[in-house]
Amino acid sequence: MRILVTNDDGIDSAGLHALASAMLDFGDVTIVAPDSEYSGAGASLGTLTHGEPTATRRRLDALPDVEAWAVTGPPALCVMYAQLGTFDDAPFDLVVSGINPGQNVGWSVYHSGTIGAALTGRNRGANGVAVSLGFNGADFEGQTWPDIVASMHWDTGAAVGRAVVAGLIDSPPERPVVINVNAPSQPLPDLAGWGEAVVGTDPPRKLVSGSLAPVGDDGEETYRLRMDWGAPSELRPDTDAWLVRHDTVSVTWIGDLAGTAPEPSHRLGVATALDALF
Repeated sequence: MRILVTNDDGIDSAGLHALASAMLDFGDVTIVAPDSEYSGAGASLGTLTHGEPTATRRRLDALPDVEAWAVTGPPALCVMYAQLGTFDDAPFDLVVSGINPGQNVGWSVYHSGTIGAALTGRNRGANGVAVSLGFNGADFEGQTWPDIVASMHWDTGAAVGRAVVAGLIDSPPERPVVINVNAPSQPLPDLAGWGEAVVGTDPPRKLVSGSLAPVGDDGEETYRLRMDWGAPSELRPDTDAWLVRHDTVSVTWIGDLAGTAPEPSHRLGVATALDALF
């Protein structure tokens, strides 16, 4: 088993090191991660036509025997090059991404670089597991909040990620899958357990407004873009965010590119419009 470990917070993230350590018993581990923060990058590859990305071999004090590379690009780019055989002779069997500080649930599934890396691995033939930790009930998603990250329970995320990967290896699927895992950032014995969930249609806390704040007084109309968070959302009990809010690990299977066609009655409007066009 050849395992690629990556993240969207950069190669020096403690969460990345904890997750890579948890994977060592399952096979050969290689780390290929961004050289800096790429939170919110989704499955972006960046611009490839105006300059080639670079990769730097790194020695990590926490994992001195693990091959590690820092890439000047987002996590999906790291995975793409890894699956092309750039860092070894063959593609990887499994892509494990994280541990992200901040839950990736609801709307953030569309934007998360942590999940984008796992999706890119699946699209290139490997199973993917994305692992994130909630902010102790703060309900914020996906991004790095420095004043909170220092208190994250990385060991909990690593233990949960290890269990999910062990189960995936024990019962391998017929086609590559992506599993999105979110755990509350608490000691493992304090958690209420785990559950399978669906992706929520609402985030745990919505952005309710944006505003412009002037920058300087140099005659240019330049503004900082600011945002305001609303109150916690009402969440459906079967959703990923609801489970994490209630001290429970959320496990969500993310659908593949093949998708599932809707019922014929739901396809009728689109079919009629396209028939009229052609």
